[in-house]
Amino acid sequence: MIDFTRFPSPCYIMEEELLRKNLTLIKGVAERADVEVILAFKAFAMWRSFPVFREYIEHSTASSVYEARLAFQEFGSKAHTYSPAYTDADFPELMRCSSHITFNSWSQFHRFHPQTVVEGSGISCGIRINPEYSEVETELYNPCAPGTRFGITADLLPDVLPTGVEGFHCHNHCESSSYALERSLAQMEKRFARWFPQIKWLNLGGGHLMTRADYDVEHLVSLLHGLHARYPHLHIILEPGSAFTWQTGVLASEVVDIVENKGIRTAILNVSFTCHMPDCLEMPYQPVVRGAVMGNNGSGYVYRLGGNSCLSGDYMGDWSFDHELQIGERIVFEDMIHYTMVKTNMFNGIHHPAIGMWTKEGNAVVFRQFVYEDYRDRMS
Repeated sequence: MIDFTRFPSPCYIMEEELLRKNLTLIKGVAERADVEVILAFKAFAMWRSFPVFREYIEHSTASSVYEARLAFQEFGSKAHTYSPAYTDADFPELMRCSSHITFNSWSQFHRFHPQTVVEGSGISCGIRINPEYSEVETELYNPCAPGTRFGITADLLPDVLPTGVEGFHCHNHCESSSYALERSLAQMEKRFARWFPQIKWLNLGGGHLMTRADYDVEHLVSLLHGLHARYPHLHIILEPGSAFTWQTGVLASEVVDIVENKGIRTAILNVSFTCHMPDCLEMPYQPVVRGAVMGNNGSGYVYRLGGNSCLSGDYMGDWSFDHELQIGERIVFEDMIHYTMVKTNMFNGIHHPAIGMWTKEGNAVVFRQFVYEDYRDRMS
């Protein structure tokens, strides 16, 4: 149990023991299914925890030159890199830091692939394919929505792939089940399997939430075994983000004021939804608050939770508590490690929460606290 008094407020706090539990499951899937599972930095990039990750996995995936540098310099291995578009300024550094580079379009491939064909680069190149199928319901997160800018459809592939295309990358999931993957594979193979003999690797992207309690891991392993049986020459890669850090930590905050308007009580916190938990407003994603129930359960202690920015919509609610909230009381948001720290911003000059870890030995480690200079330097 985390001792919150040993951390500053607010603070993102990862629990090492829970992280290792997820990593053990993921490593087990990789070994049993003979696939490679790599960490997607777009969901989690807290590099101070990378030594723990490296005990279980070897590689990561990047979507920008900064993420690629983080992979090479801090994770200790070259990145599997994909971006919707590369630039002349960034590509040399991406090459230095990448083992795999996936191109989003033929124009990008023809423009940049020749640079990778240099002795000793060792870079394996691929293209992103669009299976024109996805079960992601929130359009903001659907990479296969009509008019998407992501990937190449089957009708745009030549019968013989250009020299240098060694892999396909397909991403069309978001916190999805193994059964969604099964249906996706059927659609992908229907459209693209005739090119599989020409490639060496197939990256199935992210969104495979194998560490969620109700995820059918055995079904996933069975699917991957079947894929291997059909295409034994292919190296299969999965690059989930959320699965690695799913339910591995919290965002701890506290009540700084309580206001009431037209019978609605709002507990104003020292964190912000728009600055520190943007998926709550964008997805929208309903967080779990420790010791509270979403909605009005008749307890009489019902509060909106309000952020400390000046954005009018920086609040969520209502939550029912079993007692009257007090100024200074701790409010803990569960499962706030993935897609939170990587999305934080300093709107209104609001500082980021501190970043820490509760170790498996029961020690509080604070990796970073943010100060005025962090905001000033971003605005310079």
